Amino acid sequence: MSIQIRFKIDRGEFVLDVDMEIPDRGITAVFGPSGCGKTTLLRAIAGLEPCHDGYLRVGEMLWQDGAFFVPPHKRPLGYVFQEASLFAHLNVCRNLEYGIKRVPASQRRVSLHKAIELLGIGPLLEHTAGQLSGGERQRVAIARALAVSPGILLMDEPLAALDQARKQEILPYLESLHDEFDIPVIYVSHSQDEVARLADHLVLLEAGRVRATGPIGEMLTRLDLPLAYGNDAEALIEAVVAGHDDEYDLTLLDFSGGRFTVSRHDLPVGHPVRVRVIARDVSLTLEHQSGTSILNIFPATIEEITPAGSAQMMIKLMSGDVTLLARVTRKSASVLDLKPGKLVYAQAKSVALLS
Repeated sequence: MSIQIRFKIDRGEFVLDVDMEIPDRGITAVFGPSGCGKTTLLRAIAGLEPCHDGYLRVGEMLWQDGAFFVPPHKRPLGYVFQEASLFAHLNVCRNLEYGIKRVPASQRRVSLHKAIELLGIGPLLEHTAGQLSGGERQRVAIARALAVSPGILLMDEPLAALDQARKQEILPYLESLHDEFDIPVIYVSHSQDEVARLADHLVLLEAGRVRATGPIGEMLTRLDLPLAYGNDAEALIEAVVAGHDDEYDLTLLDFSGGRFTVSRHDLPVGHPVRVRVIARDVSLTLEHQSGTSILNIFPATIEEITPAGSAQMMIKLMSGDVTLLARVTRKSASVLDLKPGKLVYAQAKSVALLS
C-alpha cells in the first residue's frame, strides 16, 4: 500500500503542482527552501487548502478524487503545527481528552495512556499550557495528535519555534514514533539535520514541484541533486552495534562495507543505528594507510565524479552495498587519477551516530 497524492493549487503568484506516491509507513520528510510549498502540500492533504482537481488516497482510504471530497473533520489524521496551539483554559489532561471525544471507542488504535507514556508527559497532566516550556507544549501537542488514532500524522516543522536545547529534548521522542506506532508520518522541514536523523523517505520540493523522491540514503547521495553539494553533504549508513571496546571506551558498528569505531554509546549488541558521514570528512588514498590516527578506513569503488565548484570534485563511492560521498580538491583527483571503477580507500575522519 502507499499514499498517492496529486494536487494542483494555483494562487497566481505561486502554483503547487505535485504528483507523487510515497510509502504508507515510516517517516516521509518533505524538504525544501522556504516558500517551496511544503506547508501548502500538508494543508492540502489535511483538506484545509482548496483544491478542486486533486486526488488523495492514504492506503485503502480515498479522501479526494475530483468532486469527491472527504471534509477535514472526517479525515482520520493528526496535525502538529509549528506552534503547539494548546487550549489555554484547559490543563494538559483536558487538552489530550479533547480530540479523543470525536473518535469512536471501536476505532481507537492508540491508547491515551500509551501516548502519555511515549511522550513522557505524565507529570504534566495537571499543568496548564502557561506552565509548560516550549518543548513540553510541543510534546503535549504530539501526544494529542496521536491520541485520535490517526491514519496518518502530519507534522509541519514541529521544532522550528524551539531553541537548540529544546530541539534536542524532543528529537528522541520523534524517533520513538517510528518504533512504537505503525502510523505513517509526513514531516515537513527545512532542516537537513532533522531530516537526516528522522526520515526513511524524502520528497525534495522546489518551487511547488517535486524535484525527486526516494529513500533518504539514496536521495542524499545523488549527484544530480543539490543535497550532495552543500557544505554538509553527507551519507547515511544503516549499521548494527557489533560490540564495545571497554579498554578504549569505544563502540563498534558493523555495516556491509566494514566496521566503524565511534565513541562509546550504551547500546546493546545487535541494536540498529544510523551513522552520518560528512563528505568533507572523507579523504581518499590508493593504498590502505598505516601509522595514522584515523580508525575508520574502508575499501571502496568510485561510482561517479562531478565538479563541485571550480576547485573541488564530489566523488560518489560504494563500500559494500552502501554509498559514501567524498569531497576532494580537483588537484588531488588529478594526481590520484581518480575515475569511475577505480578501487580506493575511504578514510572517514569523523563519524556521527544519529540514533
